[in-house]
Amino acid sequence: MLTPLEQVDQPMVVIEDRCIVRIGPRGGWQEPEDAQQLDFPGATLTPASFDIHIHGAMGHDVMEGTQEALDTVGKFLAQHGVGAYLPTTVTAPLDATLHALEGLAQQIARAEKSGSAYGNSHGATPLGIHLEGPFLSHSKRGVHPPEHLQKPSVELLRRFWQAAQGRIVIITVAPELPGAAEFIQEATRLGIRVSMGHSNASMHEAKAGIAAGAQSATHTYNAMRPLDHREPGLLGVVLDDDNLFAELICDGIHVDPLLVRLFHKAKGLDRGMLITDAISATGMPDGVYKLGEFDVTVTDGKCLHDGKLAGSVLTLDRAIRNFVAFTHSPYSVAVRYASTNPARLAGFSEAHGELKPGRAANITVLSPEGNVLATLLNGKIVTA
Repeated sequence: MLTPLEQVDQPMVVIEDRCIVRIGPRGGWQEPEDAQQLDFPGATLTPASFDIHIHGAMGHDVMEGTQEALDTVGKFLAQHGVGAYLPTTVTAPLDATLHALEGLAQQIARAEKSGSAYGNSHGATPLGIHLEGPFLSHSKRGVHPPEHLQKPSVELLRRFWQAAQGRIVIITVAPELPGAAEFIQEATRLGIRVSMGHSNASMHEAKAGIAAGAQSATHTYNAMRPLDHREPGLLGVVLDDDNLFAELICDGIHVDPLLVRLFHKAKGLDRGMLITDAISATGMPDGVYKLGEFDVTVTDGKCLHDGKLAGSVLTLDRAIRNFVAFTHSPYSVAVRYASTNPARLAGFSEAHGELKPGRAANITVLSPEGNVLATLLNGKIVTA
């Protein structure tokens, strides 16, 4: 077992009323009488993963904001070892964004009312919203529609906050934009974690964003000014700042394995985070799919819109396997990147990202090759 802060060999985990009540080596104590026993010989137990940046899966975009969309995405994620996620928006017309936030807030509230704030028995739980856009740089917008980008506005932030019923957890902002410092300060005051991304920020502009309250970076390397030895830019700050969290799309397409290794060396154990940036095409055959309001063509695992990368079809279990292969790190590090660290950034570390007594039994069972054998949410097998 990888808690993942420590390793327990030949573990026994006792679960009662959806929660872990005891963890220890098998044979060290008597198992409870009449207990249902689940055996996974040769497997590794880890915390269920937490994807803080995902746009959709199985033909559904989270901006639909419907029960069908989020239930479908949640069930798919559970099949890949994910227990919680932040449905992530994309830049769209203002009315469409407000409508999506309202719908997502309703679905998150529904999950909470069903008693699944710590996980559920059907699929991964949406815990909050990641608002990616519209406060992005035109020069580093990627595929975000330029006509719908906005300058950072405290007034607009408050409209989004109200539409989302206070459920925005992370917001991506380009820190060099006019008004960004005030915007970041207000978002931080509201309890939102600000992530710097889709940005052409200089080193000094990035540091000003951190001084205003920014805590993270969105899909490191992608949609950022390239690293320069005289002007390190946002990317240089991300790799240098030991306190800044940072996302990484580890699919072998968005970032070369050499730079995955550099990212790991720079961010250490506690600040790196694996994300998918997955779109509605994830889990589906090649074809044309929606990301927000625009079309994305998927061919051989690469998602393109007008020749530019537009999200991914990556799953977190594959990201974990890739990270281990690219960096030659133990699985304990990759599991931290996919569970513990995202939970800490997002403010859910009291319930997610670690296996220990008192926590909900949200557990991923991995084969020696890193494939998902089963996912337990609230102590019940969701997929096997």
